[in-house]
Amino acid sequence: MVEHRMVEVNGVRLHIAEQGDGPLVVLLHGFPESWHSWHRQFGPLAEAGFRVVAPDQRGYGRSDRPADVGSYTILHLVGDVVGLIRALGDERAYVVGHDWGAPVAWHTALLRPDLVLGVAGLSVPPPFRGTRPPLAAMEERFGGRFYWNYFARPGVADAEFGGDPRTALRKFFHWASGDAPGSGEDRQPLVDPERGWLATMPEPDSQPEWFTEGDLDALTESFSEGFTGALNWYRNLDRNWELTAPWHGAVVTPPSLYVYGDRDLVPAFPGTPELIARLPRLMPGLRREPVKLAGCGHWTQQERPDEVNAALIAFLRSCT
Repeated sequence: MVEHRMVEVNGVRLHIAEQGDGPLVVLLHGFPESWHSWHRQFGPLAEAGFRVVAPDQRGYGRSDRPADVGSYTILHLVGDVVGLIRALGDERAYVVGHDWGAPVAWHTALLRPDLVLGVAGLSVPPPFRGTRPPLAAMEERFGGRFYWNYFARPGVADAEFGGDPRTALRKFFHWASGDAPGSGEDRQPLVDPERGWLATMPEPDSQPEWFTEGDLDALTESFSEGFTGALNWYRNLDRNWELTAPWHGAVVTPPSLYVYGDRDLVPAFPGTPELIARLPRLMPGLRREPVKLAGCGHWTQQERPDEVNAALIAFLRSCT
């Protein structure tokens, strides 16, 4: 059974879900999600002999939401993972992340390779720091319409998503999934400055099998106090670029795995397809070619749980 408790880490209280015994595997969710996005991984990973722990990361779910925007930098987020590993009584762990959780996992391996037995990222590939601040670069390229810039504006997306969280989450999950019409086409996530983002997303006729009403209930409940904490992660993108200057040119060295869907918009971001093609040459610890899941959209471990579980278990076992 999955058990729940609160853990104090770096001055914040994190809600965690945990199951199993054995080597520690930390699962890190993305936006707009919670620990629940991994609920189809708990049983299989625990049965494979691992101790599985998924936190609500800071700003999400039942975990604390610091008021200061500056409390959500990549160094704070990596610090939470490092502190969580220690608080759970372990010295090292496997770290797995999806969406925003992937950069946290990759940077944990980049900044603290001594603590990471292996690292896996879903949807978002490993970090290779660019030559310009990302918000500024996207502002210029897309005239301020790229969703990072939209999310970075104080109070704007907070109000749109918070007005009717259940509808916002239902539309957003369908829009970014492999089930949405047109998903996987050559398109970028651009926001209409007059209408906002959700207004351009169609209302789905029904929920896909992998995203039930119960899943939507759990997700909606996790955002009962709003979206600001989660959106504050985006408001630190340029600050993260500044803070990671000492690691410019560094690569992730622990054993690693990258998994993505062929209908996911994130791997189609500018420059990302070329990066993915070069990963086997750039990443010395990559255990296999990037795993591309056919027909899968952005919600990798939820849309394709069996394939993701098989890939994760094989990877984790290869690291032992």
